[in-house]
Formats: sequence, structure tokens, C-alpha cells
Amino acid sequence: MAEAVGQLAVPPDYLLIDGISTIPLNLPQKTIKKGDSASISIASASIVAKVTRDRIMMEYDQRFPGYGFAEHKGYGCASHLAAIAELGPCPIHRKTFRGVKEHVAP
Repeated sequence: MAEAVGQLAVPPDYLLIDGISTIPLNLPQKTIKKGDSASISIASASIVAKVTRDRIMMEYDQRFPGYGFAEHKGYGCASHLAAIAELGPCPIHRKTFRGVKEHVAP
């Protein structure tokens, strides 16, 4: 998350973080457990992030056919795990995740 904050076009004055861990940055910040339920700012950011990710997954569905990214958006459901088992991981798969690492050559 520190990398993402560092890439913002406008640097933030303050960070509200959904969770319990702070970010190793020299910025004032507040963590809020279950922040999306307690803060409209965090809830809004969560929606923006999900919509953005879903759009990216639609693009990945075109670049990596056969995995079904348009349907499951990259979540580890049965059809996604079956596609990984059949096709092997593609470049966007996180090689350390359960369901992927079992199909990565040592």
C-alpha cells in the first residue's frame, strides 16, 4: 500500500486505513478495524477500488482467454481454480496463493 500511496498524483495529508496495520510512511494516519462500516470515506474508496479492479479483470479476460476473469474477477472460486489446473497460471496470477502455487514449477 505504501507504493500505491507514493504513486498518487496528489500526495495525501492524512490516511484513513481499513484495518489495524499502519503503513510505513511519514504521514499522519488512523487505522479503523472494519473501516468500511465505520467511515463513509473508506466505504467509498472500497467501492471505487472494486469497480476499478473489476474493469481491469475484464481487460485481463481478453488478454488471457480461458480463465474466466470476466465472470469471477480473479477470485478463487471453483471455476477459476479448475482453469488454473487445466491451463496453468498466467502472468497475473500470484504464484504464492493456494490454488496457484501447486501449479508452479519449482
